[in-house]
Amino acid sequence: MGPPKNAVRSISQEAFDEVVKENMDDLGMDPTEALQDAIQTLTLQGVDLSGIVTCVPGEGSVKDNPVIHCLDRLNQLNAGPSNQIDDETVELLNKLTELCNSEGSGNAAIASRNGGVEIICSICSKVQKGCEHAIVSALKALAFLLHDLKSRETFRASDGPKLVVGIITDGFENIDILSSGFAVIAAAATGNEVLKELFVELKIEELILRVLSVKREASIQSVYDAIWVLLTPDDNRVLASQVFGYARKFAKIGIARALVDSIRAGLSSSSLVSASIALKAVAVNDEICTSISENGGVDAVLVCIDDSSEQGNKTVAKVCCSLLCKLAGSDANKTAIVEKKGMDRLIKLSARFFDDPSVLQEIMAVISVLSLRSPENAARAIEAGAGELALQAMQKFPAAQQMQKNSCLMIRNLVARNAANRTLLLINGVEKHIRVAKQNHVSCKEAATDALRDLGLDDYNV
Repeated sequence: MGPPKNAVRSISQEAFDEVVKENMDDLGMDPTEALQDAIQTLTLQGVDLSGIVTCVPGEGSVKDNPVIHCLDRLNQLNAGPSNQIDDETVELLNKLTELCNSEGSGNAAIASRNGGVEIICSICSKVQKGCEHAIVSALKALAFLLHDLKSRETFRASDGPKLVVGIITDGFENIDILSSGFAVIAAAATGNEVLKELFVELKIEELILRVLSVKREASIQSVYDAIWVLLTPDDNRVLASQVFGYARKFAKIGIARALVDSIRAGLSSSSLVSASIALKAVAVNDEICTSISENGGVDAVLVCIDDSSEQGNKTVAKVCCSLLCKLAGSDANKTAIVEKKGMDRLIKLSARFFDDPSVLQEIMAVISVLSLRSPENAARAIEAGAGELALQAMQKFPAAQQMQKNSCLMIRNLVARNAANRTLLLINGVEKHIRVAKQNHVSCKEAATDALRDLGLDDYNV
């Protein structure tokens, strides 16, 4: 693992306060001016000020900050001889959660910089069975504090993964513990390959499967979030992530099958979107995609697509199309989707959401994959209306870059091995729209050029 790219400089609270003091003593600035100058100067120098308490000298001090006050008192209580978590500790943990949940406040950074992660991990290690409300309060606060690389590394150094997995295992019958515990796992593993590995070493996949199997009716969203995070290669410090292997392990023990069962609940489930995103993360190869279809995954997703159209749910439509696109990577699944009238259902969906290019681009991506290297599927797509979709959408949304690009990619796959489609689209004026996309959007240039070439145009590179 190499060093993080674009590493920023850091500064201690004491050093920051000294800069402000020097501005006042040496440069004669008033307190407010001294503070603002220190912030501006250090920011321009590339210093990371997250977690620094910035208060005007004379109007307050670091100790007056409510986050610092919470942490100081928690530390005092935690240092006491008793292992019992009293009501005051729970109230302070809840207050800390409230403070750190304040968007744009920077309170989570202040808390983690000032020992919050260590204090809460210590509290969690002391909580005895029967104090579920205290555990839940501690876990909720901890999830907010794990917001960057440094806080997550502190969590790792505090033996956090083993601690949290143990808490979830012991408190398995408590839905709130499961929810807050998996929220901590998702927060901790985000952007951290080492923590992903530690959780897998602790056999987190077995615990996840147990929750999905036994507690499926509870629809615990953080479990799905944890799956997605654990299987996402988002740590830019590593050249080769291990998450592909983790996904195969997850699928092998039955997590993919359990996720299909979750998706079968349809739009009535509050976790449908999260479950779909999680299943997409598990579906990393042809074998897994095929097994998902064999277990009813394609059928379940197509039903959700139909229902999203009827109920006007754009979020579900986009997420389910994205999942279907991943599953369509398997040739066997391509056939199954087309046989189940997938093309017609997608075109029907496009008509329902024709006012939203973000939905249309997902539909185009599915049709593109279904048509790849399959002239028969390409012909079926044109029969369903994919040609009209491309022409009308490109004309209506010339500024929608990703939709324009996806349209070019779809057109290429529709015509690459199907001369009849090529002739039909050219007659209907598709060339003009592709050239406009190529001229207007740099991101479309390669896709547009390829589409023009596969349409048989000699001047495709112009």
